[in-house]
Amino acid sequence: MSIRKKPSAARQTTDSLTIVLISDTHELHREVEVPPGDILIHAGDFTMNSKSAEKLLDFNDWLGELPHAHRVVIPGNHDFIVEAASRRALITNATLLINQSVEIMGLKFWGSPATPLLGEAFGVVSDTARAKVYSLIPADTDILVTHGPPYGILDKAPGSDRHEGCHQLLAAVQTVKPMLHVFGHVHGAYGTYSTDETLFVNAALPGRGFGMSNRPHVFRLPRR
Repeated sequence: MSIRKKPSAARQTTDSLTIVLISDTHELHREVEVPPGDILIHAGDFTMNSKSAEKLLDFNDWLGELPHAHRVVIPGNHDFIVEAASRRALITNATLLINQSVEIMGLKFWGSPATPLLGEAFGVVSDTARAKVYSLIPADTDILVTHGPPYGILDKAPGSDRHEGCHQLLAAVQTVKPMLHVFGHVHGAYGTYSTDETLFVNAALPGRGFGMSNRPHVFRLPRR
């Protein structure tokens, strides 16, 4: 599947990037068959509530074994291990974004682990505080990476009436209009949803539990 970059016209396949999207591997990353590509994005929960440097180092080693030229990672609500800034330096084989931006191969990324969850890693319970976090998203962001979904978009498991997405994140996405918004967190809500401005992707690899039952998403993006 390809995505047209706004406002540029579509370009030839030879002038495109292959982007691979995953999330919520929960220390089972070595069970994932990761397709090749230019850029890999992991949208958080690479551990299972672990504070073990050993688990983090294994995840980093695995990232380094992948063929992608660039890797972008954000933490999730299970990734207590990188709440301490000193542990973040252990991720050497990817760009770790925590309410930060980076430009890679002409694409502008912004990533955040913030979720509304009390007592979880990177939890931001206050609506006002989350709105402040998302106000940091640059207006020219091409690819937004968050752990949690925006409210009402791929944010509830099949058969559930509970929306787990964030209203403040939805408002920010509707303002910034990135061409791609990648997230995970809600197991069972894996899939895609498109508007005229944005392709939304829930990249959570588990189904309703924690086994790796879904496949990574793969898209082509035009180079700038």
